[in-house]
Amino acid sequence: MDSPDKGYRRIRDDLERYSGIKANDKRILRICRKKGIKSTIKYSNNGCTRQAANPQFIAENVLNREFSAEAPNHKWLTDVTEFKYYIGIEVHKIYLSAILDLFDRRIVSFVIRDSNNNALVFDTFDAAIAANPGATPLCHSDRGFQYTNRAFHAKLEAAGMTQSMSRVAKCIDNGPMEGFWGILKRERYYGNRFTDRDTLVKMIEDYIEYYNTRRLQRKLGILTPFEKYEQYLAVA
Repeated sequence: MDSPDKGYRRIRDDLERYSGIKANDKRILRICRKKGIKSTIKYSNNGCTRQAANPQFIAENVLNREFSAEAPNHKWLTDVTEFKYYIGIEVHKIYLSAILDLFDRRIVSFVIRDSNNNALVFDTFDAAIAANPGATPLCHSDRGFQYTNRAFHAKLEAAGMTQSMSRVAKCIDNGPMEGFWGILKRERYYGNRFTDRDTLVKMIEDYIEYYNTRRLQRKLGILTPFEKYEQYLAVA
């Protein structure tokens, strides 16, 4: 199986969509139990909102946990997470910055770098704007040093966007973004040991493509994020 993380619900949805095989959840669950098929377990997320040591700008929590949107590009969430790979006994890290749209849960843009710095976040933002010209969403993040930087706030203002930030130690304020990190790492990262940078980067890039275009979500009506996005554009 190319995605051993799948539980019986996702297996059922994929069978119907991609193989034309119809069955209800209970039947697939019975078969999975008989065959000993289990999804990967959910690991706890130890990350949380932390305030920068010397924040230059703090925004209110304008989003206020309203994790839905009426259209694409109305509400964006963003964050940075890290991944490790090993060369011998040496531990190396890469950092993934991404922007998630709350309407269709698509990953709007992402950047992978060796350093967690301002350029990582600023380039992610620039890529999102380039891909969605004229978009003026509410942009929500935690209080990491990149997001509390005056230069980042100025970029948002110049683009006509409103900035929003999670409260300190309130991970749920950026819940769907944290949730995406958990999905990615549970399905492709945890339980694997990456021994070179290129393989790890390719895994991340391939997964985001899979997530946006192939991974069905029941919360989206058993559609992929891109299908939800394109469905909206077709009737707009």
